[in-house]
Amino acid sequence: MQASQINRALDLMRETFAEVSKLWWAFFDWVAVVDWRKLAITWLLAFVFFGMVNTPEPAVWYLFISFGIKVLAGGKRRAELVAKDATLKAEVATLERRLTEAQMAALQAQVEPHFLFNTLALIGRLIETDPPEAAKVHAHLISYLRSSLPQMRSSGGATLGKQLELSRAYLAIMQARMKERLAVRFEVPDFLGSAPFPPMMLQTLIENAIKHGLEPKIEGGTITVRARVEVATLIVDVCDDGIGIDLHADDGVGLANIRERLQLLYGNQAELVIEAPPGGGACASVRIPYKMMEGA
Repeated sequence: MQASQINRALDLMRETFAEVSKLWWAFFDWVAVVDWRKLAITWLLAFVFFGMVNTPEPAVWYLFISFGIKVLAGGKRRAELVAKDATLKAEVATLERRLTEAQMAALQAQVEPHFLFNTLALIGRLIETDPPEAAKVHAHLISYLRSSLPQMRSSGGATLGKQLELSRAYLAIMQARMKERLAVRFEVPDFLGSAPFPPMMLQTLIENAIKHGLEPKIEGGTITVRARVEVATLIVDVCDDGIGIDLHADDGVGLANIRERLQLLYGNQAELVIEAPPGGGACASVRIPYKMMEGA
């Protein structure tokens, strides 16, 4: 019984010592980082409080202890705490970057050349009916895959020029499928070709415009790709004169993908804007901070 009581007493002493140690080091760290003005204010308050109860000794001890800590160890401890905080922030930044990269990889993995099998089927039909045209579509498909696969695997270095190259190859294939039902117009200044632009976004907008705007329209229509800079913002538009868009409908997978990627890459500095022009059709606009590629 006595041994049990002794063990409980020892446990209580250890717990008390641990709590006191935590409080001491918390106080030590606070004194190390607080500025002299705030520390002096606490000295004044301590003397006022303990003076009111006629026991100034605790205030005197508080002044001497805190002053000694601040003078003798404050600089070193402050530097240690700053270094520790910087290390933690660096670790958090690294984890956030890795999370962003993983999310980006998962989102980009959703972007697939959905038209691939249709294109192969088209080539198969053209081989029998129009071999020269089959050869052209085959060449466009190779060009498209050469452009798209490295960009889907890349985490950086994508430019608007590379995205336009990919889009031209894709649209050439779609024109072979849709014939006179699809017209294409590019209005992009040459100097914007070196501007950084996220991979596969332009491609997704064009696919979306054809699938939801032009293919359902019997006579087809025109895809217009425009780019410009306004107040340090790069604006890239993909517009069509198809059947139009319901602005109140939920985003599909492609548009939701773009919104998520823009949020991951730029936060609130970028946006995807969907509009219905007065003349009909739809216009999707990606707006990101504009900067030139280094070395361009």
